Amino acid sequence: MNTVITRRPPLKAFIKKNISGWLIMLPSIVLFAFFVWEPILSCIRISMYSAQGITLNKFVGFKNYIRVFKHPDFLPALRNTFSYTFWSLVIGFLVPIVLALFISEIRRGRSLFKVGIYLPNIVPGMAMVLMFSFIFKPGQNGILNVLLAKMGVPACAWLTNPKLTKPLIVIALTWKGAGATALLYIAGLQGIDPELYEAAIIDGAGIWKRIRYITLPCIYNLARTLLILQIIAVFQILYEPLVMTNGGPNNASISIMQLMYRFAFEKYDYPKASAIAVIICVILAFLTVAYNKLNKKKDF
Repeated sequence: MNTVITRRPPLKAFIKKNISGWLIMLPSIVLFAFFVWEPILSCIRISMYSAQGITLNKFVGFKNYIRVFKHPDFLPALRNTFSYTFWSLVIGFLVPIVLALFISEIRRGRSLFKVGIYLPNIVPGMAMVLMFSFIFKPGQNGILNVLLAKMGVPACAWLTNPKLTKPLIVIALTWKGAGATALLYIAGLQGIDPELYEAAIIDGAGIWKRIRYITLPCIYNLARTLLILQIIAVFQILYEPLVMTNGGPNNASISIMQLMYRFAFEKYDYPKASAIAVIICVILAFLTVAYNKLNKKKDF
């Protein structure tokens, strides 16, 4: 009986076969290494040294991490960051889906609505934050309080109320980013086979049943991807609480990124700022891995 021996292709044949793919990927790999991995490794190195300004002095190991954990503002900042993430899912996750479903169902003026919901994304981030700072300004001069006074409603201390600061900041975030996300959902909805809707209409399915049994299952994978991207983006929230409330009142809205900003640009303590950056990176990596594992279990 003859046995067929399969040999692996030699190294030259392997390189010749795959060199085009590696050459196409090479610019992205170089840029990714330069803009992502190199800063991460630098942060890890700086976080393990003491420093005088930007000059590293001596290796201190994990002492900077211990000092960060013991800092009185660290736990409030971490809690607030998770609270921002929670409120962004409660307030901001469903809004783009609802906008996309609404626009996909209308027959006339669809392009006008697409332009309208995307316009807030064009507004510079700092301008958006300043605008909402004037809207939610406490006292008689705040735009929202002026409108409420016209209706006979007493003024409210919006941004100085610890229970309202985080939801109000998330509302500003949602106003700016929901339109761009809605366009992604609209693109996903356009990929659904129209015959599915036609069959459902013939069977007598109304709009709510079509959304429940056709639309939502078809955009599930897209929504799953955008969910983790939203968590990563909101977890790094910085200039919204920095400008609107400066972390107040009484650290009620300070975020973990704002604490890093204070260490780096107010106290010039770059090792502690780098330690916080590494902590943020580890938390986001853990959340991403856990989220992907949970979704794999659901897929099976």
